[in-house]
Amino acid sequence: MGRKRKEHVVSIRIRDILIIGLAFFALFFGAGNLIFPPYLGAEGGELWFEAFAGFVLIDVVITSVGLWALNRAGGSSVALDAVLDKGPALALNTLAILCTGVLIAAPRTAATTYEMSVQPFFGDSVGLLPVSIVFFAVVLALTYRQSRLVDIVGRFLTPVLVVCIVVLIVVGLVSPLGIPTAPASSSPLGDGIAAGYQAMDILCIVGFAIVMQDTVRTFGYGTGALSMRVTALACIVAAVLLTAIYGGLTYLGATVSAGFDPAVSQAELLVSIAHSLMGQAGVAILGVIVGFACLTTAIGLSGAAASYFERITGGRIGYRPALVAIVVVNVVLCNLGLSAIIELAQPILDLVIPPFMTTVVLILFVNRIRSIWTYRGAAAGATMASALMVAESLTGLLPAVEALPLYSIGFAWIPFAVLGGVAGALAARICRKSAPDASPAQRVERLVAERSPFADELTAGADARASKRR
Repeated sequence: MGRKRKEHVVSIRIRDILIIGLAFFALFFGAGNLIFPPYLGAEGGELWFEAFAGFVLIDVVITSVGLWALNRAGGSSVALDAVLDKGPALALNTLAILCTGVLIAAPRTAATTYEMSVQPFFGDSVGLLPVSIVFFAVVLALTYRQSRLVDIVGRFLTPVLVVCIVVLIVVGLVSPLGIPTAPASSSPLGDGIAAGYQAMDILCIVGFAIVMQDTVRTFGYGTGALSMRVTALACIVAAVLLTAIYGGLTYLGATVSAGFDPAVSQAELLVSIAHSLMGQAGVAILGVIVGFACLTTAIGLSGAAASYFERITGGRIGYRPALVAIVVVNVVLCNLGLSAIIELAQPILDLVIPPFMTTVVLILFVNRIRSIWTYRGAAAGATMASALMVAESLTGLLPAVEALPLYSIGFAWIPFAVLGGVAGALAARICRKSAPDASPAQRVERLVAERSPFADELTAGADARASKRR
């Protein structure tokens, strides 16, 4: 009966949309989402809205649309395989998972928790190492057995987080610490875009696309058009909430721009703002927000990474061994410290995100773009431009790169991506054989039909849980 009812669902329950949307807000709202907006506001001063707009463009708009697009195309592995071919798709997916679940984002959650939830109360009497061990031990315990994490997070944890954040922002709006002053940055918009890269939510969609598909099926909406409407509505809920909170946090930073010290870290600035607004109570509230937000994100990233490595190895590396290895690496990297992680991450993200973002945006038009070479050319162009930009930023030996269009706001790779895509499309048209390759849309359909046993098991498990919910 449960199965039959699921197949004949014709209406979408608002309660389900809110639970799923709130859960994905919590999964995305981690370390970078907390610490970057206030710092952007403090740097931007009177131009704080420009910094906010750049951050939201990358971290909210493109991420939300990308998550929906990947799910519409069958998930990250299917979508990228269809438009880039197996080798490049595997490399891009794996780089995204490594950046988010292993090397940068997950370790950063524990480092942020230490600086903002532990140090303000205990100082240096408690070191980062024991805190990181405890933090990732909790992550391991909560992800060792796969469960309905999204349902629990969306139903119980996220509302508490949202209320605490709103309290802090409302106090800052009612009793501002100052007025925005002249910007300390020459390019607030570019700073916002760069911070959007650092938040890395665009890369998180590789793993979270898997979680989203399973979650929607668990709630009984299947895998067809209805599930895509649910996915879209849940993404809108998460996006609206993220945008509103980012706006509030950025403005809080702008109110202290008069005394902004560039030497202060992002975490220290936010702790200082919370203390100035509400004293130790504000620091305590911020500590709760940071601890639970970062823990939730770390759980999602680590679990998604372990599932990914289980799938790409055909089960030769199991979920649990992969999870244990990931947690150990996270503990080691976490102890580099928050500032070091952020500094090391920037060139890696500058190199990886442009081709990934290019491909994800083009997947939106998978039914209209007829040649896979358009995707490959665009990704190659974006990669070439991002490599040049990273080389210039690290060595300073390529000053001509700074003259590229859109360089000042971090988008110099866009013209290269456009030219690469056009070149790929022209090459495909010129070299077309009598039996041309299948279109990207046809390749998506074929790959979805040839899903691995692991995907079938995932669907079966989600369907079983949906029956129980009913």
